[in-house]
Parts: sequence; structure tokens; C-alpha cells
Amino acid sequence: MDTYKALVVREKEGRFSRAVEEVPISFLPKNEVLIKVAYAGLNYKDALSASGHKGITREFPHTPGVDAAGEVVETESSLVASGQKVIVTSYDLGMNTKGGFAEYIRVPAKWVVPLPDELSLQDSMAMGTAAFTAALAVDKMERAGQRPEMGEIVVTGASGGVGSMAVAILAKKGYRVIASSGKQEQYSWLKSIGAKRCINRDGVCDESGRPLLSPRWAGGIDTVGGDTLHTLIKSCSKEGSIAVCGLVGSYELKMTVYPLILNGVNILGIDSAETPLTHRKSIWAKLAKEYKPKSVASLTKIVTLDEIPTYMDEILNGETAGRIIAKIS
Repeated sequence: MDTYKALVVREKEGRFSRAVEEVPISFLPKNEVLIKVAYAGLNYKDALSASGHKGITREFPHTPGVDAAGEVVETESSLVASGQKVIVTSYDLGMNTKGGFAEYIRVPAKWVVPLPDELSLQDSMAMGTAAFTAALAVDKMERAGQRPEMGEIVVTGASGGVGSMAVAILAKKGYRVIASSGKQEQYSWLKSIGAKRCINRDGVCDESGRPLLSPRWAGGIDTVGGDTLHTLIKSCSKEGSIAVCGLVGSYELKMTVYPLILNGVNILGIDSAETPLTHRKSIWAKLAKEYKPKSVASLTKIVTLDEIPTYMDEILNGETAGRIIAKIS
């Protein structure tokens, strides 16, 4: 094998282009495990990288793709076996390490998670970083004491990848879910994957300036940030938890401590990129069983490697719903 196909983002005189190319195997970094990619997930971070965002990817040419699943072809580590089916998500994959939008990736052994027996490679990427992040949020909320009997859980950005997976996982766990989305055309779909009711994004953005509001939900998972996150916190009932895993609206949070002191609300930060391997394996074990959405297929659209470039702008503009995955090989 001398060459392989990959989506390559190139920079020339400050302008960025992206196209599927045949590249030499030397294009890959010198890491321990070579994996033939079967499926890759499309994420917001990939769209940023494919657009030349230097906060995501510093050097070009580059291949995005923070999610990949496939079979080990070569390994220099005893931690990983040749022929093993595996998942690689987050860490530096697709950011400054050549990512999953390619027929092959080469990564450190400590990034590699064995595929659980209950999952197919396609299912693992149908969930990908989106479900992994949502599962981390649910797991951390429950470790902080969140329970279905406490009341409804609100999910913001519910039609997106992380949001829709959060809706499906919470519903599978027996929670009553409020799905917040600005895409009213997706409300029927959100209810089909587990939402009990849907509300417009205006319903989770209070502009009154009041530091504390009457309780409206028992907890939440927020992918938006800013005023939306503030509203979730100050409208949360006593001892509830708000998991924070996104900032598509804003990275700023301006609020008082009243919800924390008077209502005991927990603010839980979710970092999926650098999750230790042991915890990563335990979360994937849950995604293979009790966290696995009832119908993964209904959350997923499958495209080809050649079609990936056309979806990057749609993802950036918020024009997609659920998960998009690419069948690579």
C-alpha cells in the first residue's frame, strides 16, 4: 500500500480548499497503530477544521475527522491487536493529527478503544463523539444525584448531534425530556426519538435580568452556552444538575451565585476530548447497553467520503439534524 484516499484541506495565500485526493501513506503521522477506517462521524469541529479555523487546526494540508471506527491493520503496541475492531474519538484526532475522513488513520495506542461486542462499527459512528459526550453528561448528572423521579430534563440544541443523542439516551433511561430547538420542523422527529414535549429556543432564554426564576425543570444538558445556559441554571429546581457541553451560542456566562446557594444547583462541565481511557471504555460499555438509543438508525444519515465536503457548510450553518456519518470502506 503506497497511497490512500483522504479528504484534504489545503491552504494557499490565506484561502482554503477541500477535496478528496489520493495521497501517499507518508502523509500519515508516525504513530503506533494503523487503522483501516470503515466509518467516520461528521461533527461541528470537523466543519471548523475544514474551513481553515486555526483555533482547531494549526497546520495544513490536513484531514479532518474527530471520529473514526475500523480495523487495526498494523500495531507496534501490545495494547492493541492486529485485526481488532476499534473506535477512535476525540483526543487530537482530526485536529492536528490526520483524522477519520480517510481510508486510513495512524494514532497512538492509548487513543484506541476496543469495539464492544454489542456494537457494529456503523453503530459506533452513528453515536460517535456526539453520543459519547451526551453519555458523559448523563453519567455525571446521575453521579451527582439526578434521578428520573425528580422531574423533567431540558436539552438545548436538541436537533443537533449531541442534543439529539442526549434526548435519546435520557429517554432510554426513563427521563421525561423537554427538547429545545429553533427548528420546529424537527419537533415530530424529536418526539419520535424520545422527547415528551418540544419548546422553541426562546423558551430557554430569559432576558428579564432576574437572578433567580421559578423552577421549570429538574436538570438539563446544554449545548448552547451564554444566556441559554444562565436560564437553565436559574430555572432549575433544588439539587438539580445542569451539564455544560457546548458553546454554539456563546462562551460567556454572566450570572449570580443565587441558584447555586439557594437551590443547590450543580453546574457540571463535560470534557469529552481528554477523557481518560479507562473511563472512556466504561462509557462506551454503557453506550453498547443501557445508554444505547432504541433506534440508532433513525438518528443517522449515511454519506460517502466524496460527499463529505458538501456537508461542511451545512453543519456550520446549523442546517443538519441528528448524526451524519460517512461510509469510508
